[in-house]
Amino acid sequence: MDNPTIKEIAIRAGVSKSTVSRIISGKGYSSPEARDKVLEVIEELQYKPNAVARAMVSQRTHNIGVLLYRQELPIASHPFYGKIVDAILLEAARLNYSVFVTTDRDMSYRSADFMMEKRVDGLILISRLQQNVIDYITNFGVPYVMVNGSTDVGGVIHIVNQDEAGGRMAAEHLTGIGHERIFVIAGPQPHRSHHSRLKGFRAFMEEAGKPVGETSVRFAETSTFGEGYELMSRHFGPFRSGRHTAVFATNDMLALGAMKFLLEQGTRIPEQAAVVGFDDVDFAAMFSPSLTTVRVDTWEMGTGAVRLLDELIRHEPDVAHPGQLMPRLVVRQSTGGAR
Repeated sequence: MDNPTIKEIAIRAGVSKSTVSRIISGKGYSSPEARDKVLEVIEELQYKPNAVARAMVSQRTHNIGVLLYRQELPIASHPFYGKIVDAILLEAARLNYSVFVTTDRDMSYRSADFMMEKRVDGLILISRLQQNVIDYITNFGVPYVMVNGSTDVGGVIHIVNQDEAGGRMAAEHLTGIGHERIFVIAGPQPHRSHHSRLKGFRAFMEEAGKPVGETSVRFAETSTFGEGYELMSRHFGPFRSGRHTAVFATNDMLALGAMKFLLEQGTRIPEQAAVVGFDDVDFAAMFSPSLTTVRVDTWEMGTGAVRLLDELIRHEPDVAHPGQLMPRLVVRQSTGGAR
């Protein structure tokens, strides 16, 4: 027969519709006898589980929530975070989860409340979260995994890139092709990724005996194409005079913005200025000249987050905290790579 209605289940089980509703929602009192009878009727009718029925039988909804916190637009359509969300959606479908995705620019409780109303089995939190938000989410008692972010709260499972190692890769590449006077555009330092990438880059340069001076580093308030363009326009003088011969930016959008300004000024890339970014967003390969960058495995970030969350939801024993993902240098035209 077709999937039964609450009324049909109630008639067969000899209980009221409100009792069936309480058992389905898991809210309110129902006697063990009534619950057993309702579940027995579902089995007798060979009910094909939908989200509601699965929740009734297993106390799980097979829904997971994705909260993406980011102050600047774009959010869900961001070329880096969007790829993580795509990977999450595909892996969740493979494991038979439905996904609710919401974004929040203010890091408020509103998004977490929305997820709890949907009775999600677990959460994937993208970007850095403040202590109060983590505490608020923890109080709900649902498992969660953090992706490409950080928190000072102990015990949180993180899936992150080895950003410090990636910063060192960028520095090693630029110095290896002869650049010593490098201009650095660093994204917002409260964000773990931008801070670690800059730290790794400066550490390598220091060890190589070519330290990056304070006047050669400019800090962006955002991590956008527009700000990369603007910062480059305000600090173009040293490139015009030859004091700087290369740019390292802590993400691709900042690097691409800087490169666009340089090209508009007639600067030949890479002959007069080499440029290196970080992330390997799709635009990096599409731009002309194409951008040398440090690739972050966004696919593994997204799929790994879903797999880990699934283990936590199913109460698997000894869920291992993942190691940091190793990035990879991708050499393209902006530093003299293959055309």
